[in-house]
Amino acid sequence: MIDFKNNEFWFVVGSQYLYGEATLRQVANDAEKIAAGLGASEFLPADCKIVCKQVVKTAEEITRIVKEANYNDDCAGIIVWMHTFSPSKMWINGLSLLQKPYLHLHTQFGRNIPDLEIDMDFMNLHQSAHGDREHGFIDARMRSARKIVVGYWQDEPVRQKIGSWMRSAIGFRVSKRLKVVRFGDNMREVAVTEGDKVEAQLKFGWQVNTWPVGSLAEEISKVAEPEVDDLFKDYENSYEVNTDDIESVRYQAKMEIAIKRILEREGASAFCNTFQDLYGMDQLPGLASQHLMSLGYGFGAEGDWKISALTHIVKQMTKDRSDASFMEDYTYDLEPGKELCLGAHMLEVCPSIASGKAKIEVHPLGIGDRNPPARLVFEGKAGKAVLITLIDIGGRFRLIVHDVEAVTPTLKMPSLPVARVMWRPEPDLLVGTHCWILAGGAHHSVLSYSATAEMMEDWAEMMGIEFVHITKDTTVENLKQQLFFSDLAWKLK
Repeated sequence: MIDFKNNEFWFVVGSQYLYGEATLRQVANDAEKIAAGLGASEFLPADCKIVCKQVVKTAEEITRIVKEANYNDDCAGIIVWMHTFSPSKMWINGLSLLQKPYLHLHTQFGRNIPDLEIDMDFMNLHQSAHGDREHGFIDARMRSARKIVVGYWQDEPVRQKIGSWMRSAIGFRVSKRLKVVRFGDNMREVAVTEGDKVEAQLKFGWQVNTWPVGSLAEEISKVAEPEVDDLFKDYENSYEVNTDDIESVRYQAKMEIAIKRILEREGASAFCNTFQDLYGMDQLPGLASQHLMSLGYGFGAEGDWKISALTHIVKQMTKDRSDASFMEDYTYDLEPGKELCLGAHMLEVCPSIASGKAKIEVHPLGIGDRNPPARLVFEGKAGKAVLITLIDIGGRFRLIVHDVEAVTPTLKMPSLPVARVMWRPEPDLLVGTHCWILAGGAHHSVLSYSATAEMMEDWAEMMGIEFVHITKDTTVENLKQQLFFSDLAWKLK
Protein backbone atom coordinates (compact mmCIF):
# COMPACT_ATOMS: atom_id res chain seq x y z
CA MET A 1 0.00 0.00 0.00
CA ILE A 2 1.36 3.41 -0.98
CA ASP A 3 1.55 5.61 2.09
CA PHE A 4 2.96 9.08 1.44
CA LYS A 5 5.23 10.03 4.34
CA ASN A 6 6.23 13.47 3.11
CA ASN A 7 3.66 15.96 1.84
CA GLU A 8 5.10 19.38 1.09
CA PHE A 9 2.90 22.38 0.44
CA TRP A 10 4.81 25.15 -1.27
CA PHE A 11 4.11 28.68 -0.07
CA VAL A 12 4.60 31.05 -3.01
CA VAL A 13 4.34 34.83 -2.56
CA GLY A 14 3.66 37.24 -5.40
CA SER A 15 5.24 40.64 -5.85
CA GLN A 16 7.15 42.58 -8.52
CA TYR A 17 10.36 44.60 -8.94
CA LEU A 18 8.56 47.95 -8.83
CA TYR A 19 8.99 48.42 -5.06
CA GLY A 20 12.76 48.09 -4.71
CA GLU A 21 15.08 45.63 -3.01
CA ALA A 22 14.34 46.74 0.57
CA THR A 23 10.62 46.12 0.17
CA LEU A 24 11.25 42.73 -1.47
CA ARG A 25 13.49 41.68 1.41
CA GLN A 26 10.72 42.60 3.84
CA VAL A 27 8.20 40.66 1.74
CA ALA A 28 10.46 37.59 1.91
CA ASN A 29 10.90 37.95 5.68
CA ASP A 30 7.17 38.30 6.25
CA ALA A 31 6.52 35.30 4.02
CA GLU A 32 8.92 33.16 6.05
CA LYS A 33 7.12 34.11 9.26
CA ILE A 34 3.67 33.32 7.88
CA ALA A 35 4.82 29.99 6.44
CA ALA A 36 6.46 29.05 9.75
CA GLY A 37 3.35 30.06 11.68
CA LEU A 38 1.03 28.08 9.44
CA GLY A 39 3.43 25.15 9.48
CA ALA A 40 3.29 25.00 13.27
CA SER A 41 -0.50 24.81 13.25
CA GLU A 42 -2.10 21.93 15.16
CA PHE A 43 -4.59 21.59 12.30
CA LEU A 44 -2.03 20.40 9.79
CA PRO A 45 -2.42 16.70 8.94
CA ALA A 46 0.33 14.31 9.96
CA ASP A 47 3.29 14.07 7.58
CA CYS A 48 2.56 17.51 6.11
CA LYS A 49 4.71 20.62 6.13
CA ILE A 50 4.62 24.07 4.59
CA VAL A 51 7.75 25.02 2.66
CA CYS A 52 8.33 28.71 2.01
CA LYS A 53 9.53 29.12 -1.56
CA GLN A 54 10.70 32.24 -3.33
CA VAL A 55 8.94 35.57 -3.77
CA VAL A 56 8.02 35.44 -7.47
CA LYS A 57 8.34 38.70 -9.37
CA THR A 58 8.26 37.79 -13.06
CA ALA A 59 6.37 35.51 -15.41
CA GLU A 60 9.53 33.43 -15.84
CA GLU A 61 9.92 32.87 -12.09
CA ILE A 62 6.25 31.91 -11.75
CA THR A 63 6.40 29.46 -14.64
CA ARG A 64 9.60 27.90 -13.34
CA ILE A 65 8.27 27.29 -9.84
CA VAL A 66 5.03 25.80 -11.21
CA LYS A 67 7.04 23.38 -13.35
CA GLU A 68 9.13 22.44 -10.32
CA ALA A 69 5.98 21.82 -8.28
CA ASN A 70 4.49 19.64 -11.01
CA TYR A 71 7.53 17.39 -11.19
CA ASN A 72 8.45 17.28 -7.50
CA ASP A 73 7.11 14.01 -6.08
CA ASP A 74 6.91 15.43 -2.54
CA CYS A 75 4.97 18.56 -3.51
CA ALA A 76 1.30 17.91 -2.69
CA GLY A 77 0.05 21.41 -3.55
CA ILE A 78 0.82 25.11 -3.66
CA ILE A 79 -0.44 28.00 -1.54
CA VAL A 80 -0.18 31.47 -3.06
CA TRP A 81 -0.49 34.89 -1.44
CA MET A 82 0.00 38.35 -2.92
CA HIS A 83 1.86 40.37 -0.28
CA THR A 84 2.08 43.31 -2.65
CA PHE A 85 0.62 43.89 -6.12
CA SER A 86 1.61 41.11 -8.53
CA PRO A 87 0.25 41.91 -12.01
CA SER A 88 -1.89 38.93 -12.89
CA LYS A 89 -0.86 38.62 -16.54
CA MET A 90 2.48 37.39 -15.19
CA TRP A 91 0.67 34.35 -13.79
CA ILE A 92 -1.07 33.17 -16.96
CA ASN A 93 1.65 30.90 -18.35
CA GLY A 94 2.45 29.36 -14.99
CA LEU A 95 -1.15 28.76 -13.91
CA SER A 96 -1.99 27.24 -17.29
CA LEU A 97 0.62 24.54 -16.56
CA LEU A 98 -0.28 23.83 -12.92
CA GLN A 99 -1.18 20.19 -12.19
CA LYS A 100 -1.17 20.27 -8.38
CA PRO A 101 -3.91 21.31 -5.93
CA TYR A 102 -3.98 25.03 -5.48
CA LEU A 103 -5.02 27.32 -2.60
CA HIS A 104 -5.25 31.11 -2.74
CA LEU A 105 -4.74 32.56 0.73
CA HIS A 106 -6.12 36.06 1.14
CA THR A 107 -4.56 37.48 4.27
CA GLN A 108 -2.13 40.21 5.31
CA PHE A 109 0.98 40.20 7.44
CA GLY A 110 -0.26 42.50 10.22
CA ARG A 111 -3.65 42.18 11.85
CA ASN A 112 -4.43 45.89 12.30
CA ILE A 113 -3.90 49.18 10.51
CA PRO A 114 -1.26 51.11 12.54
CA ASP A 115 -2.91 54.48 13.08
CA LEU A 116 0.19 56.59 13.74
CA GLU A 117 2.72 54.64 11.68
CA ILE A 118 0.80 54.21 8.45
CA ASP A 119 2.36 56.10 5.54
CA MET A 120 2.97 55.49 1.84
CA ASP A 121 5.90 53.15 2.55
CA PHE A 122 3.55 51.01 4.64
CA MET A 123 0.93 51.16 1.88
CA ASN A 124 3.43 50.10 -0.77
CA LEU A 125 4.48 47.09 1.31
CA HIS A 126 1.11 45.82 2.58
CA GLN A 127 -1.08 45.59 -0.51
CA SER A 128 -2.81 42.23 -0.12
CA ALA A 129 -6.25 43.83 -0.11
CA HIS A 130 -5.94 44.69 -3.77
CA GLY A 131 -3.02 42.44 -4.74
CA ASP A 132 -5.12 39.35 -4.03
CA ARG A 133 -8.04 40.85 -5.95
CA GLU A 134 -5.83 41.22 -9.00
CA HIS A 135 -4.75 37.62 -8.57
CA GLY A 136 -8.30 36.44 -8.00
CA PHE A 137 -9.35 37.96 -11.31
CA ILE A 138 -6.92 35.91 -13.35
CA ASP A 139 -7.99 32.72 -11.56
CA ALA A 140 -11.61 33.53 -12.37
CA ARG A 141 -10.72 34.44 -15.96
CA MET A 142 -8.81 31.17 -16.42
CA ARG A 143 -11.48 29.13 -14.58
CA SER A 144 -8.77 27.82 -12.28
CA ALA A 145 -9.82 25.11 -9.83
CA ARG A 146 -8.69 26.61 -6.54
CA LYS A 147 -9.56 26.92 -2.89
CA ILE A 148 -9.90 30.43 -1.50
CA VAL A 149 -9.29 31.00 2.20
CA VAL A 150 -9.88 34.50 3.60
CA GLY A 151 -8.84 35.76 7.02
CA TYR A 152 -5.92 36.56 9.29
CA TRP A 153 -3.23 33.89 9.05
CA GLN A 154 -2.91 33.49 12.83
CA ASP A 155 -6.61 32.85 13.39
CA GLU A 156 -7.88 29.33 14.06
CA PRO A 157 -10.63 29.25 11.37
CA VAL A 158 -8.06 30.09 8.67
CA ARG A 159 -5.68 27.39 9.86
CA GLN A 160 -8.51 24.88 10.12
CA LYS A 161 -9.55 25.54 6.52
CA ILE A 162 -5.98 25.23 5.28
CA GLY A 163 -5.53 21.97 7.18
CA SER A 164 -8.79 20.61 5.77
CA TRP A 165 -7.75 21.54 2.23
CA MET A 166 -4.41 19.80 2.77
CA ARG A 167 -6.29 16.59 3.55
CA SER A 168 -8.17 16.97 0.28
CA ALA A 169 -4.86 17.49 -1.51
CA ILE A 170 -3.54 14.29 0.04
CA GLY A 171 -6.64 12.58 -1.33
CA PHE A 172 -5.81 13.99 -4.77
CA ARG A 173 -2.23 12.72 -4.50
CA VAL A 174 -3.32 9.27 -3.34
CA SER A 175 -5.93 9.09 -6.08
CA LYS A 176 -3.45 9.75 -8.85
CA ARG A 177 -1.39 6.70 -7.81
CA LEU A 178 -4.20 4.36 -6.79
CA LYS A 179 -4.54 0.80 -8.05
CA VAL A 180 -7.63 -1.27 -7.31
CA VAL A 181 -7.69 -5.08 -7.55
CA ARG A 182 -11.03 -6.56 -8.51
CA PHE A 183 -11.34 -10.21 -7.56
CA GLY A 184 -13.89 -11.26 -10.16
CA ASP A 185 -16.58 -8.98 -11.52
CA ASN A 186 -19.32 -7.00 -9.83
CA MET A 187 -22.56 -8.52 -8.57
CA ARG A 188 -24.70 -9.62 -11.49
CA GLU A 189 -27.48 -7.28 -12.68
CA VAL A 190 -26.51 -4.50 -10.25
CA ALA A 191 -26.35 -1.07 -11.91
CA VAL A 192 -24.73 1.33 -9.47
CA THR A 193 -21.54 -0.71 -8.96
CA GLU A 194 -20.87 -0.50 -12.69
CA GLY A 195 -19.05 2.45 -14.21
CA ASP A 196 -16.59 3.64 -16.82
CA LYS A 197 -13.19 2.45 -15.63
CA VAL A 198 -11.37 4.18 -18.50
CA GLU A 199 -12.98 7.49 -17.60
CA ALA A 200 -12.16 6.82 -13.93
CA GLN A 201 -8.48 6.51 -14.82
CA LEU A 202 -8.61 9.66 -16.95
CA LYS A 203 -10.40 11.62 -14.23
CA PHE A 204 -9.02 10.19 -11.00
CA GLY A 205 -5.87 8.31 -11.97
CA TRP A 206 -7.22 4.97 -10.74
CA GLN A 207 -6.02 1.77 -12.36
CA VAL A 208 -8.88 -0.70 -11.90
CA ASN A 209 -8.10 -4.19 -13.15
CA THR A 210 -9.47 -7.69 -12.62
CA TRP A 211 -7.75 -10.73 -11.12
CA PRO A 212 -9.45 -14.13 -11.34
CA VAL A 213 -10.76 -15.43 -8.06
CA GLY A 214 -8.92 -18.66 -8.80
CA SER A 215 -5.61 -16.81 -8.48
CA LEU A 216 -6.64 -15.71 -4.98
CA ALA A 217 -7.59 -19.31 -4.13
CA GLU A 218 -4.14 -20.44 -5.28
CA GLU A 219 -2.50 -17.78 -3.13
CA ILE A 220 -4.54 -18.88 -0.11
CA SER A 221 -3.26 -22.45 -0.55
CA LYS A 222 0.34 -21.17 -0.36
CA VAL A 223 -0.04 -19.50 3.04
CA ALA A 224 2.06 -21.25 5.69
CA GLU A 225 0.71 -22.10 9.13
CA PRO A 226 3.35 -20.05 11.01
CA GLU A 227 2.14 -16.97 9.09
CA VAL A 228 -1.40 -17.76 10.22
CA ASP A 229 -0.19 -18.15 13.80
CA ASP A 230 1.34 -14.68 13.77
CA LEU A 231 -1.75 -13.00 12.34
CA PHE A 232 -4.02 -14.89 14.74
CA LYS A 233 -2.01 -13.38 17.61
CA ASP A 234 -2.71 -9.94 16.14
CA TYR A 235 -6.40 -10.80 16.08
CA GLU A 236 -6.27 -11.85 19.74
CA ASN A 237 -4.54 -8.60 20.69
CA SER A 238 -6.94 -6.39 18.74
CA TYR A 239 -10.27 -8.15 19.21
CA GLU A 240 -12.19 -10.41 21.56
CA VAL A 241 -12.32 -13.95 20.19
CA ASN A 242 -15.92 -14.98 20.87
CA THR A 243 -16.07 -18.35 19.11
CA ASP A 244 -14.87 -21.91 19.49
CA ASP A 245 -14.58 -22.30 15.73
CA ILE A 246 -10.93 -21.32 15.59
CA GLU A 247 -10.39 -22.98 12.22
CA SER A 248 -12.81 -20.58 10.57
CA VAL A 249 -10.91 -17.67 12.09
CA ARG A 250 -7.61 -19.12 10.88
CA TYR A 251 -9.04 -19.49 7.39
CA GLN A 252 -9.90 -15.79 7.41
CA ALA A 253 -6.29 -15.13 8.39
CA LYS A 254 -5.15 -17.17 5.40
CA MET A 255 -7.39 -15.13 3.13
CA GLU A 256 -6.12 -11.86 4.58
CA ILE A 257 -2.49 -12.86 4.09
CA ALA A 258 -3.20 -13.96 0.52
CA ILE A 259 -5.15 -10.81 -0.38
CA LYS A 260 -2.49 -8.56 1.13
CA ARG A 261 0.26 -10.46 -0.68
CA ILE A 262 -1.45 -9.87 -4.03
CA LEU A 263 -2.11 -6.20 -3.24
CA GLU A 264 1.50 -5.62 -2.26
CA ARG A 265 2.76 -7.43 -5.34
CA GLU A 266 0.60 -5.26 -7.59
CA GLY A 267 1.21 -2.02 -5.69
CA ALA A 268 -2.53 -1.78 -5.01
CA SER A 269 -4.21 -0.09 -2.06
CA ALA A 270 -7.82 -1.18 -2.53
CA PHE A 271 -9.78 -4.27 -3.55
CA CYS A 272 -13.27 -5.59 -4.06
CA ASN A 273 -14.94 -8.97 -4.35
CA THR A 274 -18.40 -10.46 -4.60
CA PHE A 275 -20.20 -13.33 -2.88
CA GLN A 276 -21.29 -14.54 -6.33
CA ASP A 277 -17.72 -15.43 -7.28
CA LEU A 278 -15.94 -17.46 -4.60
CA TYR A 279 -14.40 -20.15 -6.80
CA GLY A 280 -11.97 -22.32 -4.84
CA MET A 281 -12.63 -20.54 -1.51
CA ASP A 282 -14.25 -21.98 1.62
CA GLN A 283 -15.62 -18.69 2.95
CA LEU A 284 -16.46 -15.18 1.86
CA PRO A 285 -13.75 -12.84 3.22
CA GLY A 286 -15.24 -11.20 6.28
CA LEU A 287 -12.78 -10.72 9.12
CA ALA A 288 -10.06 -10.64 6.45
CA SER A 289 -11.62 -7.65 4.68
CA GLN A 290 -12.46 -5.89 7.94
CA HIS A 291 -8.93 -6.15 9.31
CA LEU A 292 -7.39 -5.05 6.01
CA MET A 293 -9.63 -1.98 6.09
CA SER A 294 -8.42 -1.23 9.60
CA LEU A 295 -4.88 -1.16 8.16
CA GLY A 296 -5.93 1.48 5.62
CA TYR A 297 -6.84 -0.59 2.57
CA GLY A 298 -9.95 0.32 0.61
CA PHE A 299 -12.75 -2.20 0.21
CA GLY A 300 -15.97 -2.46 -1.78
CA ALA A 301 -18.47 -5.31 -1.58
CA GLU A 302 -20.24 -6.86 -4.55
CA GLY A 303 -17.49 -5.70 -6.90
CA ASP A 304 -17.98 -2.01 -6.07
CA TRP A 305 -14.61 -0.68 -7.20
CA LYS A 306 -15.63 2.99 -6.93
CA ILE A 307 -16.42 2.71 -3.22
CA SER A 308 -13.33 0.57 -2.68
CA ALA A 309 -11.16 3.37 -4.08
CA LEU A 310 -13.09 6.04 -2.20
CA THR A 311 -12.75 4.17 1.10
CA HIS A 312 -8.96 4.13 0.79
CA ILE A 313 -8.81 7.79 -0.26
CA VAL A 314 -10.95 8.95 2.69
CA LYS A 315 -8.87 6.82 5.04
CA GLN A 316 -5.68 8.44 3.75
CA MET A 317 -7.16 11.92 4.08
CA THR A 318 -7.90 11.22 7.74
CA LYS A 319 -5.29 8.61 8.55
CA ASP A 320 -4.21 10.31 11.79
CA ARG A 321 -7.79 9.87 13.01
CA SER A 322 -8.67 6.60 11.25
CA ASP A 323 -12.44 6.24 11.53
CA ALA A 324 -13.87 5.54 8.10
CA SER A 325 -15.57 2.45 6.75
CA PHE A 326 -17.30 0.91 3.80
CA MET A 327 -21.01 1.13 4.60
CA GLU A 328 -24.44 0.13 3.31
CA ASP A 329 -27.89 1.44 4.19
CA TYR A 330 -29.66 -1.69 5.34
CA THR A 331 -33.05 -1.04 6.93
CA TYR A 332 -35.07 1.66 8.70
CA ASP A 333 -36.83 2.30 11.98
CA LEU A 334 -39.79 4.46 10.91
CA GLU A 335 -41.20 5.45 14.29
CA PRO A 336 -42.72 8.91 13.55
CA GLY A 337 -40.40 11.68 14.66
CA LYS A 338 -37.66 9.21 15.63
CA GLU A 339 -36.76 7.76 12.23
CA LEU A 340 -33.34 6.11 12.02
CA CYS A 341 -31.32 4.18 9.47
CA LEU A 342 -29.49 0.96 10.33
CA GLY A 343 -26.23 0.67 8.45
CA ALA A 344 -24.49 -2.69 8.18
CA HIS A 345 -23.41 -5.26 5.65
CA MET A 346 -23.22 -9.02 5.43
CA LEU A 347 -19.75 -8.89 6.98
CA GLU A 348 -17.50 -6.06 5.88
CA VAL A 349 -17.63 -3.02 8.17
CA CYS A 350 -14.34 -1.58 9.40
CA PRO A 351 -13.64 -1.81 13.17
CA SER A 352 -12.18 1.72 13.09
CA ILE A 353 -15.74 2.99 13.69
CA ALA A 354 -16.45 0.64 16.64
CA SER A 355 -17.57 2.10 19.95
CA GLY A 356 -15.69 -0.60 21.86
CA LYS A 357 -13.65 -3.73 21.32
CA ALA A 358 -14.96 -5.76 18.40
CA LYS A 359 -15.74 -9.46 18.80
CA ILE A 360 -14.73 -12.21 16.40
CA GLU A 361 -17.69 -14.51 15.83
CA VAL A 362 -18.62 -17.24 13.36
CA HIS A 363 -22.16 -17.52 12.03
CA PRO A 364 -23.86 -18.89 8.91
CA LEU A 365 -24.13 -16.32 6.16
CA GLY A 366 -27.17 -17.58 4.28
CA ILE A 367 -25.78 -16.26 1.00
CA GLY A 368 -22.76 -17.12 -1.13
CA ASP A 369 -23.06 -20.91 -0.76
CA ARG A 370 -19.96 -21.32 1.41
CA ASN A 371 -19.04 -22.25 4.97
CA PRO A 372 -19.95 -19.90 7.84
CA PRO A 373 -17.38 -17.07 7.82
CA ALA A 374 -15.68 -15.45 10.79
CA ARG A 375 -16.42 -11.77 11.11
CA LEU A 376 -16.12 -8.84 13.53
CA VAL A 377 -19.30 -7.91 15.38
CA PHE A 378 -19.62 -4.51 17.06
CA GLU A 379 -21.73 -1.38 17.43
CA GLY A 380 -20.63 1.82 15.74
CA LYS A 381 -19.86 4.87 17.81
CA ALA A 382 -22.09 7.92 18.12
CA GLY A 383 -21.21 11.31 16.71
CA LYS A 384 -21.51 13.61 13.73
CA ALA A 385 -20.46 11.94 10.51
CA VAL A 386 -20.84 12.03 6.76
CA LEU A 387 -21.94 9.43 4.25
CA ILE A 388 -19.99 9.73 0.99
CA THR A 389 -20.75 7.98 -2.27
CA LEU A 390 -19.48 8.24 -5.83
CA ILE A 391 -21.64 7.44 -8.84
CA ASP A 392 -21.16 7.36 -12.60
CA ILE A 393 -24.08 9.47 -13.74
CA GLY A 394 -23.39 8.96 -17.46
CA GLY A 395 -20.81 11.26 -18.99
CA ARG A 396 -19.56 12.40 -15.59
CA PHE A 397 -19.00 11.34 -11.99
CA ARG A 398 -21.01 12.76 -9.09
CA LEU A 399 -19.81 12.81 -5.47
CA ILE A 400 -22.65 12.92 -2.96
CA VAL A 401 -22.10 13.79 0.70
CA HIS A 402 -24.84 13.51 3.30
CA ASP A 403 -24.53 14.93 6.82
CA VAL A 404 -25.72 12.43 9.44
CA GLU A 405 -25.78 12.04 13.20
CA ALA A 406 -24.70 8.56 14.29
CA VAL A 407 -26.41 7.43 17.48
CA THR A 408 -25.98 4.68 20.01
CA PRO A 409 -28.14 1.82 18.65
CA THR A 410 -31.58 2.01 20.18
CA LEU A 411 -32.05 -1.77 19.96
CA LYS A 412 -29.95 -4.70 21.20
CA MET A 413 -30.47 -6.79 18.04
CA PRO A 414 -28.98 -9.95 19.66
CA SER A 415 -29.77 -12.14 16.65
CA LEU A 416 -28.02 -9.85 14.14
CA PRO A 417 -24.42 -11.15 14.02
CA VAL A 418 -22.84 -8.29 12.07
CA ALA A 419 -21.23 -4.94 12.75
CA ARG A 420 -23.84 -2.21 12.75
CA VAL A 421 -24.28 1.54 13.21
CA MET A 422 -27.43 3.67 13.40
CA TRP A 423 -27.79 7.24 12.22
CA ARG A 424 -30.27 10.04 11.69
CA PRO A 425 -29.82 11.65 8.26
CA GLU A 426 -30.10 15.42 7.95
CA PRO A 427 -32.52 17.15 7.87
CA ASP A 428 -34.43 13.98 8.79
CA LEU A 429 -34.66 10.46 7.42
CA LEU A 430 -37.61 11.09 5.14
CA VAL A 431 -36.34 14.25 3.46
CA GLY A 432 -32.69 13.26 3.55
CA THR A 433 -33.33 9.86 2.01
CA HIS A 434 -35.60 11.40 -0.60
CA CYS A 435 -32.77 13.75 -1.58
CA TRP A 436 -30.18 10.94 -1.62
CA ILE A 437 -32.36 8.88 -3.97
CA LEU A 438 -33.16 11.96 -6.08
CA ALA A 439 -29.44 12.57 -6.60
CA GLY A 440 -28.85 8.92 -7.51
CA GLY A 441 -27.00 8.05 -4.32
CA ALA A 442 -25.79 4.45 -4.20
CA HIS A 443 -26.61 1.87 -1.55
CA HIS A 444 -22.86 1.67 -0.84
CA SER A 445 -21.00 4.55 0.74
CA VAL A 446 -18.13 5.53 2.99
CA LEU A 447 -19.05 6.50 6.56
CA SER A 448 -16.54 8.84 8.17
CA TYR A 449 -16.54 10.74 11.45
CA SER A 450 -13.44 12.80 10.55
CA ALA A 451 -13.90 13.69 6.90
CA THR A 452 -16.05 16.77 6.32
CA ALA A 453 -18.26 17.90 3.48
CA GLU A 454 -15.92 20.83 2.82
CA MET A 455 -12.97 18.44 2.57
CA MET A 456 -14.81 16.26 0.09
CA GLU A 457 -16.04 19.24 -1.91
CA ASP A 458 -12.45 20.45 -2.26
CA TRP A 459 -11.40 16.99 -3.41
CA ALA A 460 -14.23 16.90 -5.95
CA GLU A 461 -13.14 20.26 -7.34
CA MET A 462 -9.54 19.07 -7.58
CA MET A 463 -10.73 16.01 -9.50
CA GLY A 464 -13.06 18.02 -11.72
CA ILE A 465 -16.28 16.21 -10.80
CA GLU A 466 -19.76 17.21 -9.68
CA PHE A 467 -20.50 17.65 -5.97
CA VAL A 468 -23.83 17.37 -4.14
CA HIS A 469 -24.19 18.07 -0.42
CA ILE A 470 -27.29 17.13 1.59
CA THR A 471 -27.49 19.19 4.80
CA LYS A 472 -29.92 20.17 7.54
CA ASP A 473 -31.12 22.98 5.25
CA THR A 474 -31.63 20.89 2.11
CA THR A 475 -35.13 20.60 0.70
CA VAL A 476 -36.38 18.36 -2.07
CA GLU A 477 -37.47 21.38 -4.13
CA ASN A 478 -34.11 23.15 -3.86
CA LEU A 479 -32.18 19.98 -4.66
CA LYS A 480 -34.33 19.33 -7.74
CA GLN A 481 -33.46 22.80 -8.98
CA GLN A 482 -29.77 22.33 -8.17
CA LEU A 483 -29.63 19.03 -10.06
CA PHE A 484 -31.49 20.54 -13.04
CA PHE A 485 -29.05 23.42 -13.40
CA SER A 486 -26.11 21.12 -12.69
CA ASP A 487 -27.15 18.89 -15.59
CA LEU A 488 -27.27 21.92 -17.88
CA ALA A 489 -23.88 23.19 -16.70
CA TRP A 490 -22.12 19.85 -17.06
CA LYS A 491 -23.53 19.32 -20.54
CA LEU A 492 -21.80 22.55 -21.57
CA LYS A 493 -18.41 21.41 -20.23
